[in-house]
Amino acid sequence: MAEFADLSKNQLAEMLSTMLRIRKFEEKAGELFSQGLIPGLIHLYIGEEAVAVGVCENLKQSDYVVSTHRGHGHCIAKGGDTKKMMAELLGKATGYSKGRGGSMHMIAPEIGVMGCSGIVGAGIPIAAGLGLSSDVKKSGRIVACFFGDGASNTGTFHEGLNLAAAWKLPVVFVCENNLYAISVPMKKTTTIEHVADRAAAYGILGIIVDGMDVISVYNVFREAAERARAGKGPTLMECKTYRFRGHFEGDPRGGGVYRSEAEMTEWKNKCPIRSFRTKLIDSETLTEEEVQEIERRIIEEIEEAAEFAQNSPYPPASEVSNDVFALDQQEGTGK
Repeated sequence: MAEFADLSKNQLAEMLSTMLRIRKFEEKAGELFSQGLIPGLIHLYIGEEAVAVGVCENLKQSDYVVSTHRGHGHCIAKGGDTKKMMAELLGKATGYSKGRGGSMHMIAPEIGVMGCSGIVGAGIPIAAGLGLSSDVKKSGRIVACFFGDGASNTGTFHEGLNLAAAWKLPVVFVCENNLYAISVPMKKTTTIEHVADRAAAYGILGIIVDGMDVISVYNVFREAAERARAGKGPTLMECKTYRFRGHFEGDPRGGGVYRSEAEMTEWKNKCPIRSFRTKLIDSETLTEEEVQEIERRIIEEIEEAAEFAQNSPYPPASEVSNDVFALDQQEGTGK
């Protein structure tokens, strides 16, 4: 139990539940996508669950999360309603954005999820802005900004980190390094081995953590969050992780195309859910029966979410121009 010393049985059970909720949600989303029920593209978070859960377990509801095109896991870990999320994927009126945002643009400000974005690196300056807002208003809120290794080579990465460092903003930049920017390995685009090494350029702390171990992520982010809340500025946290599916559903994702079968097998053997489940049982924190009951409950929840989404109505055609910002050319005002 030493590894879990500061976490209660209930907290540990909830962390396992949330990881399973993400995994089952994504598996069901992939199934519905294959049936042609989800428009556009979806990018699944399977394999990376430990990062979202380890981070968000440290956040208050009032804290902010800024996400990416692979954002379902972050939303669920922050407390997202799986029914509303599934409905949003299907473009239904009962979704978080009434079906207008879809997979890559999930947003739920009421729980601090300030938006996902299909533009690589786009959330980083937004996170800096949210951090500035928190600092100016003295609200005590911190920001968890998720992005991938590919985003670390965009201009917004450097601009966002520099601004946050210069003004000591309460932002923790969480790089989910899954080794590939779409199909291009990081080693072909970046001369340094670790994204976290770039923190030195801005005079902030850079930390590398095993992104397949939820407790390691939890512990490292907890310290970064404490520094942010204490006014000590941002941290760059690099989580070494791996996506088990392709960049998007339909991507060949391996078999010699751009990832070897051996590499994929090696990382799947590090499955964050399976390893955490085993640790909880071996340490006698949870029994096999308790874990099975959690799994049963989560599967039932996700099936209900899928049924809710499929039975929900599409937005009526009469609302096609609702929630759209337009500039009045004559008056020069927005409406």
